[in-house]
Amino acid sequence: MSYLELRDIHKSYYLGKEEFPVLKGIDLNFDLGEFVSILGESGGGKSTLMNIIGGLDRQFQGSVTVDGKRLNHSDEKALDHYRRDTIGYIYQAYNLIGHLTVMDNVLIPLDMTTLSKAEQKKRAAELLDRVGLKDQAHKYPNQLSGGQKQRVAIARALASDPKVIIADEPTGALDSENTKEVLEILDGIAQEGRLVITVTHSQSVADAGTRIVHLADGKIDKDTKLRDPYAVTDTPRLKSRLLPASVSYTTAFKHFKFNFWRNSLIVLGTAVGLFAVMLFSGLGNGISGYINKQVNDLVNPTAVSISRYQKTSTASSSGSSKQAKQQAAMQQQQSSMSSMSGSSSTSATTTSAKSTFSNKQLTQLSNVKHVSGVSKVYTASSVTSKYNGKSATISTLENWNASATSNTIKYGHKPKTGEIVIDKDSVAKKLSKNHWKNLIGKTITLSYKTTNKNNKPVTVKLTAKVSGISNTSNTGGMVSDNYVSTKTLTNAMNKANVNAKVASAVVKVDKIGNVNGVTSKINKLKLNNKRQYTATSVNSIISKIQTYVKLATNILSAIAAISLVVSALMIIVTMYMSVSARTKEIGILRALGESKRDIRRLFISESLIIGVLSAAFATVIALLGEVTVNHLLAAIANYAFVQITVGNVVTVFVIGVVISLVAAFLPARRAAKLNPIDALAAD
Repeated sequence: MSYLELRDIHKSYYLGKEEFPVLKGIDLNFDLGEFVSILGESGGGKSTLMNIIGGLDRQFQGSVTVDGKRLNHSDEKALDHYRRDTIGYIYQAYNLIGHLTVMDNVLIPLDMTTLSKAEQKKRAAELLDRVGLKDQAHKYPNQLSGGQKQRVAIARALASDPKVIIADEPTGALDSENTKEVLEILDGIAQEGRLVITVTHSQSVADAGTRIVHLADGKIDKDTKLRDPYAVTDTPRLKSRLLPASVSYTTAFKHFKFNFWRNSLIVLGTAVGLFAVMLFSGLGNGISGYINKQVNDLVNPTAVSISRYQKTSTASSSGSSKQAKQQAAMQQQQSSMSSMSGSSSTSATTTSAKSTFSNKQLTQLSNVKHVSGVSKVYTASSVTSKYNGKSATISTLENWNASATSNTIKYGHKPKTGEIVIDKDSVAKKLSKNHWKNLIGKTITLSYKTTNKNNKPVTVKLTAKVSGISNTSNTGGMVSDNYVSTKTLTNAMNKANVNAKVASAVVKVDKIGNVNGVTSKINKLKLNNKRQYTATSVNSIISKIQTYVKLATNILSAIAAISLVVSALMIIVTMYMSVSARTKEIGILRALGESKRDIRRLFISESLIIGVLSAAFATVIALLGEVTVNHLLAAIANYAFVQITVGNVVTVFVIGVVISLVAAFLPARRAAKLNPIDALAAD
């Protein structure tokens, strides 16, 4: 039994419904050790016959048997394995891949063997030495002569140690000297026990083999044996394997590097959109963080301010229900902001019973889960402060409570018994314009008018030593910046026979993560089946503000995302252009045994490289932009307004990868579907 057998091979091409027969019943046997020349005129069916033998052409009638096993031409994966394991191609046009070096071209089939990387390089070097090109290994094909290119093609054909070498017009583009050298190499290959099949229209080339098969008009009209085949020895051969994914990535990167400047422009265009998304996200993080810090610096974030719940009326004095609801809503909002500072707009002595807290209510608040303490809040309005004959009015003075924070104190410390913290601009500078810092440690007198327990006008007087000076400009007027110790204020009230009622309260929560839950629970508390409290935390205000910041950031990011759509279109166009420009390369790779999946992976890998590099470049310029913007804004506030997080970077890389995958899908699919024969015929 012969190693390769063709039986009753028929092949026709169709133009519309018109049939054009090319092969009309071919029966041939081939043995290892033969150097067979298929001789005939152009258009006689020689190349078509070679494509059938090589497993590239699947549309024919008849059978091909290799080493006793019939090839299943309907099984594409089996044909891929057949080409990887058994066939080596040599072409008239060389069909070397231009963006790969001579060494890399020879390594292509070796990547589909079980040899290690070191062994692959060693074998490639030995094969190049055999064809006399060892010193040309790092050159590119366009730097070689025609004869050198053909010898590289021969080295590549031998790389995977195939049993069958198909040479399609291997000397058609060579001069007489190079023709002689190539024929000697082919004869040497046959001497190794391989089957060499050469397609040629030259009688002198055909005479160099061991046998000539003459093909005319789709039939064999002569089969002439020139000499005996070479002896075949049973030597171990290399084993083939599927192409590893890493090779696709490496090959894609080599192509990217070969067309570096063109691809760099695509990377730059994609990076601009990714940079904008990252920068706007970082800006949103920074602004949210700044707002969070500013509010938390002014008010204790674990404190929840409590006021008595006031039911909104259903109608105003004018009888307008709609206006009444609007007025009630405005009053509720003002009350919430006032309670955030722990103060009330009404002094403790004039607050009605419905707006004050009983001991029972304070105990109820302290029993709420996660509440670690309850502070009573006392306030005094329109307090006159005096020092060295100068005076200043304190609009609201309150006791130091759980909602206050030392961050509001610019100089000094929080008040102890008999001490007070006064505001820099509205109080300290009016009491001592040029030496206001020196007020720390000095005693000032304070007084305010209210009514006593007998509902008679009375003036409450007290003295306190200045322990600290706060800065109203830091608070934007959100909170009161004048605090006195609780004992100092209540003692003065009691001395003047003023009823020190609790107009508001502040509960301290054990953990910041429980603040929202505690706020919600207090708002639902009831006594005698009636709602009692309105609870407000700084978290709720921050949450609302951050919602607006996030919305603005998302809008800006969405605008930036438009450029990402343009970037995706750029990658799609680039990939389609790449597929068109590399059509022949696709045919070469398929002929060498790569599968459709390998081709898809190759182009997807190249697109992924663009996406990842774009994300990396975008990250670098975004981080540089972060440093620059924060430096420029340092004069406004000593805070990093752009804060790019690891999450932002990861998001941008994910977006870059997704864009590149989506953009590469259709071009890669188109590349994989190309017919290898048509691809090889492309210019």
